[in-house]
Amino acid sequence: MNPAGDVHRRGAEVRREVLGPLAERPPKPFAEPFREWVLNAAWGSVWDRPGLDRRTRSAVTLAALVALRCDDELAMHVEAALRNGLTRDEIAEVLLHATVYAGAPAGNAAFATAARVLEELDRREDRA
Repeated sequence: MNPAGDVHRRGAEVRREVLGPLAERPPKPFAEPFREWVLNAAWGSVWDRPGLDRRTRSAVTLAALVALRCDDELAMHVEAALRNGLTRDEIAEVLLHATVYAGAPAGNAAFATAARVLEELDRREDRA
C-alpha cells in the first residue's frame, strides 16, 4: 500500500467532488508543482478529514478567503459552497460575519465577487 499515492488519489477525488467542473481546468505547466502540493496537502489531507463536514469546511474556507482578500479563490469556493450545501443566504451571512473581522474593504470585494459568481450561475441555469 502506498500512503502517499492514496492521499494523492483521494485528494483528486475530493477536489472533483467539491469543485465540480472547476476541478477540471488544466493547470499551466509552470504551476504543476503547486497544484500537486495543494492536491495532497489541502484536498487529500485536510478536506478529507472526518472532523468537519464539507458544508462547514466551505463556510470556514469562504471566511478565510475574505480575510485574505483572495478574490479569485473566493469565486471558485462560492460555487463549491453551493455544491456543499450552503444556501445563497448562508454564503452572504458568512461573508458578512467575516467582514466584521476582516474589514469593510475585504467584505466589499467579497460581496462583489460572490454576486458576480451567483449571477453567472443564474445565467448558466437560464441557458440550460
